[in-house]
Amino acid sequence: MRSQVAKVSPVVRMAEIKDQQIQEILEYNERKKSPFRKWVQMNYDDNAYQADDFLVANSPTAYRIFKFLIANMDKYNAVIVSYKVIQQVFGYGQATVARAVKFLKDHNYIEVVRTGGANIYTINKHLYWNSWGTNYEYAEFDAHVIITSSEQDKQTQAKIRTQVKKRQEVIQSPPTFQEQIRQAKAMDNAE
Repeated sequence: MRSQVAKVSPVVRMAEIKDQQIQEILEYNERKKSPFRKWVQMNYDDNAYQADDFLVANSPTAYRIFKFLIANMDKYNAVIVSYKVIQQVFGYGQATVARAVKFLKDHNYIEVVRTGGANIYTINKHLYWNSWGTNYEYAEFDAHVIITSSEQDKQTQAKIRTQVKKRQEVIQSPPTFQEQIRQAKAMDNAE
């Protein structure tokens, strides 16, 4: 008695092989990667640890905002973020944010540069650094920008809501590659 072998169309088999190859490549690339995706260097030579300790002891609010800026700075130690965003992230009032930013500036944790109506915050490179040590000279020219829809006018807010809704629909709509293979197999079996 002969064993039965399931018949699979060449198209489905090619898709399975291609999917397997892609999966193997992805797994290989994952094994090569460092487990650390986002990192920051802390400069022990300039007593960054002691500076952190001073900040925690003297202004926990400033410490939280400082760590938020560090977490969002780009590879040149800069980030553009409004007071409104900081207020919303932490639930602080405008005066509290202003006092904390002033504390950070007065104690040389950050520098603040204005560009139009926005602040560019640059983290003191002698405390923390987000790239290789040779990028110091560019520390004020590139930034990771953080905005909130509540800062925008009503028309822009409506556009943002529409874009977010469209993205959610796109994410939920298309079938996965595996679902496409299953559909193709089901069609083959129906024949």
